[in-house]
Amino acid sequence: MPLAVVASRALAGIEATEVTVEVHLGPGLPAFNVVGLPDTEVREAKDRVRAALHQCGFEFPARRITVNLAPADLPKDSSRFDLAMALGILAASGQLPPGSLTGHEFAGELSLTGDLRPVRGALAMALGAERARRRFVLPAENAAQAALVAGAQILPASTLLQVCAHLIGSEPLEQFRLPATATDEPGPAFPDFSEVKGQGQAKRAMEVAAAGGHHLLLLGPPGTGKSMLAARFPGILPPLSGSEAVETAAIHSASSSGFDTRLWGSRPYRAPHHTATSAALVGGGSPPRPGEISLAHNGVLFLDELPEFPRTALEALREPLECGSISISRAGRQAVFPARFQLIAAMNPCPCGYLGDATGRCRCLPDQVARYRSRISGPLLDRIDFRVEAPAPRDAELCAAAAAEGSVAIRARVVAARERQMMRQGKSNAMLGVSETERYCVLDTRSERLLRQAIIRLPLSARAYHRVLRVARTIADLAGSTAIAAEHIAEAIHYRRLDASF
Repeated sequence: MPLAVVASRALAGIEATEVTVEVHLGPGLPAFNVVGLPDTEVREAKDRVRAALHQCGFEFPARRITVNLAPADLPKDSSRFDLAMALGILAASGQLPPGSLTGHEFAGELSLTGDLRPVRGALAMALGAERARRRFVLPAENAAQAALVAGAQILPASTLLQVCAHLIGSEPLEQFRLPATATDEPGPAFPDFSEVKGQGQAKRAMEVAAAGGHHLLLLGPPGTGKSMLAARFPGILPPLSGSEAVETAAIHSASSSGFDTRLWGSRPYRAPHHTATSAALVGGGSPPRPGEISLAHNGVLFLDELPEFPRTALEALREPLECGSISISRAGRQAVFPARFQLIAAMNPCPCGYLGDATGRCRCLPDQVARYRSRISGPLLDRIDFRVEAPAPRDAELCAAAAAEGSVAIRARVVAARERQMMRQGKSNAMLGVSETERYCVLDTRSERLLRQAIIRLPLSARAYHRVLRVARTIADLAGSTAIAAEHIAEAIHYRRLDASF
């Protein structure tokens, strides 16, 4: 029968939607047409497929070939359909057994010699194949990434001939399995907090932020250790859960840079330059690709020199900071990427950076300082839980020989506090909704009176009110307290005391 059906997948955001590759050989003048909303990369597959079949010794049918990529209303991109098209032609022309393609999914780019080249999104496609209970045939270079999906049957191949030998049963492909220690290797080693001298208040704020998943802004002159603190922050975060690790890897697998399996299970740390555009931060392109905020999902996004970022880029962070996802819409394309990251930002107090310095070297006028700080809008600032000063360390602190507390000790307290949150509510405190905040952040009379006074004096918005409650709940968790005491509320309010200076 001059018709073959092959299963493959297309990427829509980080989801791998099933695509049916239908190949029909009909009468008429020889032609090769691809339909089903293919982009240029997919349309060019006909030349790669023709050359690969010839080089591998197969007959290329001199008939009218029509390849339909269904569903027809889903845009198709990338060269991942090359392998499925080639196998469909071979099956439709009788060069492969008709039923040999059943129970398999295929993805891979073909070279002109018939070799298989790696494709983007292997992990997401493996997830889809595992849910469909099909074996997944893909290029050997993608095998380690795809095998991270528990239960997936991964069959790696290096050439088209190996795939065909498997389908006819002469040389079956062996299922790829990761070595037992592949996912147990430690992730990237982050610098230790013991290397930062002084900055006791900033370290405490970072510990609370890590324990509850809150956002933080460091304000201080140049050279005080703001970047050092941010670089060490991922080292005190709790480990990723299994589902978080898969979701994080799937996002990186769908990006242009791909996913490095050596980073499996480690929290991402992204630090884009302040010249990054709005599209670079939130994502974009056609088809839509994840931006820095999605690549930092379940990890840390560090924005140094915050006021120097383009205003449009900073304002684009508002929605993701609130809801933990970003919807990218382009002509004919739409994709939703997760973006549940922790924002760590740093900035100077004024354009020159030395406002309030004891030496008096700051020459910035009040209007210049106001304009500089106004680059961060009120709505964006309102979404940041901590505003902490990082002053220049004193001489005694810099010259002290004794090392400060290390990341291991801090991380132990953070993990214990996060475990209390998971047992109580199943999520971190920063992810609590309004009703959940009212339920789990109950105040006694003294604490409520203190918070009412803060609302009047600062003043606090409705959003800031709930954020103070969630931060206070985290402080109580670090202290091992089931109730939120007045001192916990006082510390949470203290972290927002810089509101009036913006």
